[in-house]
Amino acid sequence: MATVDRWLLPDGIEEVLPPQAACIEAARRQVLDLFQRWGYELVITPHIEYLESLLTGAGQDLDLRTFKVTDPLSGRQMGLRADITPQVARIDAHTLRREGPSRLCYAGSVVHAKPRALATSRSPIQLGAELYGDASPASDIEVISLMLDTLSLAQVADVHMDLGHVGIYRGLCEAAGVTGEVEQRLFDALQRKAIDEVVELTASLPGELASMLRALVDLSGERDVLDLAQACLVAAPPAVQQALDELVAVADALELRFPELPLYFDLAELRGYHYHTGVVFAAFVPGVGQSIAQGGRYDDIGADFGRARPATGFSTDLKTLVSLGQFREAPAVGAIWAPDNHDLYLWQAVQRLRQEGRQVLQALPGQDLQAARAAGCSQRLEWLDGRWQLLPLTA
Repeated sequence: MATVDRWLLPDGIEEVLPPQAACIEAARRQVLDLFQRWGYELVITPHIEYLESLLTGAGQDLDLRTFKVTDPLSGRQMGLRADITPQVARIDAHTLRREGPSRLCYAGSVVHAKPRALATSRSPIQLGAELYGDASPASDIEVISLMLDTLSLAQVADVHMDLGHVGIYRGLCEAAGVTGEVEQRLFDALQRKAIDEVVELTASLPGELASMLRALVDLSGERDVLDLAQACLVAAPPAVQQALDELVAVADALELRFPELPLYFDLAELRGYHYHTGVVFAAFVPGVGQSIAQGGRYDDIGADFGRARPATGFSTDLKTLVSLGQFREAPAVGAIWAPDNHDLYLWQAVQRLRQEGRQVLQALPGQDLQAARAAGCSQRLEWLDGRWQLLPLTA
């Protein structure tokens, strides 16, 4: 390999340089502080673990995005985490084993073998929050509200929200006896809103259920879509009615809390269908072709860890939030320049300033005030009147 090739990084893998790295870290702290104010406790999960734990309940999509390696100690397959949510589910179900609701949050780097979309990073910093132990719409409303509060903290502009409920499609399929390959083909056709294919695939189903499945193609739009859905699905099974009622309850709460937020509903949008079990949601902004934050309910995820609990949550990429938004930063205070001097009193003065939260750079041999200016210093320590004092850099 030529020497120059040693500097290359794989496609979609990037390094973060100053000052952007400082901005991302400051944003991470602010978001985690926000989560803490909402009552969410921080957990830190391993970067690598056994593959069967990482892929529990996650479906084929996550499997394709997970780097796989063999553990030289055990000979078992391991994976580099591509999504932190299954790890947090394991912590709730197996490690903590709490009774009642549990609120957990996280922030950490993940690695994707394949990007979510073209020209996107394969090394995002995933942060998110999960609420376990409550099956009511109140938990979905809380998690969505926290996601919107996070976007507000980042000052991301022009956010609009997409909402759906996978339980509506799932309930209709169960009632109609649609399973296996036919269910998957119907799922694909609905995602593409290919009405001719949907009609063909439902031709042999009971007439009323076939009509309701076909209606899903057109049940998308603003709030009045939910009223139309209630009319179209009036004869649907109880599970479908309950799912629609849950979606209406979430919509009512969001309209009350965030009256300026545009809401869009799509009952044929089955994002994460094999992963989620209830309400699904995603936030979008103009000019970005994919969601900037997303989540939903996934009540079955803890079953493989011995304890299936109701669960809902959201996640986002911190680097995306920083690039799209403008986190409120503390007023910048210039650094302080200390001379190249090993005087004990200078050392003590420098340490006092650092303990007060100030940034102090001590000159190395041969450096002068020109180096201090290049480093962005605004003040300097100078021996004056028998003590080290802070003076303007140019004085």
